[in-house]
Amino acid sequence: MLDRSSLEKNQLRLYLGAVAMGLLLGSLLPGIKPWLEILLWPMLGLLLYATFVQVPLLHLRQALVDRRFIAAVLVGNFLFLPLAAWVLIQWLPDDPALRLGVLVVLLVPCTDWFITFTHLGGGSTSRAISITPVNLLVQLLLLPMYLWLMLPDSSLQVTIDAPLLNAALGLLAVPMLMSAITQRWMQAVPARARVGDGLAWLPVPLLALVLMMTCAANGQVLEESGVLLLTALPVFILFLLIAGLLAHGLSRALKLDTRAGRTLAFSFGTRNSFVMLPLVLALPAGWEIAVAVVVFQSLVELTGMLAYLWWVPRQLFR
Repeated sequence: MLDRSSLEKNQLRLYLGAVAMGLLLGSLLPGIKPWLEILLWPMLGLLLYATFVQVPLLHLRQALVDRRFIAAVLVGNFLFLPLAAWVLIQWLPDDPALRLGVLVVLLVPCTDWFITFTHLGGGSTSRAISITPVNLLVQLLLLPMYLWLMLPDSSLQVTIDAPLLNAALGLLAVPMLMSAITQRWMQAVPARARVGDGLAWLPVPLLALVLMMTCAANGQVLEESGVLLLTALPVFILFLLIAGLLAHGLSRALKLDTRAGRTLAFSFGTRNSFVMLPLVLALPAGWEIAVAVVVFQSLVELTGMLAYLWWVPRQLFR
């Protein structure tokens, strides 16, 4: 019998299958691209809503109780890792769309499967859940500043500002608001918690569907940019290594317990790729490589999490 735990443990296989099916569908039926591009936006909105419902947006105070842990999370995710991302993109080809895609996905910590991998890796699930609303809100506030500082080309700023703003308002703010309303509605009557349990099943299959639709609509771009994408592979791998070592160092410096350290490692290693997908999809023609980068990074990261499940509990935080 399929349960949520089994679904989440096998999500990498599901996503790889969705990518392969999307590429095949796009090559066999190239005429469906306009329809997929239209359908992709409401599907993304539903995915974000189902995901944000799992984030305790109404319980920010709980995240602030463990001050040393939240200090480590904030300093690592929003100071050291952005600095690491900026250093790493200096080794990438001078392609603005490639660098934009890499930065957009590496600058923002994950708010979804981070919790799943924390649980599987022996971390503190309660800490992971409590910190997700803080990570989500802070990244949305700081991302425009990061991009302005790290991509100083003025023409690039003119190109991306309006689409980023429109996408953030349309496909980030609205689902977040609706999820907060849903959480308040569920809290009013305990029996309504079953609605949240049902919605918790949706993120994994919806993300697989979004990946399939994205690959089907952008199959040609993915094929043409294969060599360019491979140049980002060492960056993504190095980022995972830096994230784990940074978590170990901050944990020792702040004297965090083992479970908190493991949670920190999974927070640093996982990025919010699918939440950033609406932003790169909103970019104008000529910037499609950024979409391919976000999809590619999510697959590299999921593979890296399999290594993390061995490395973090057995080597970094025994």
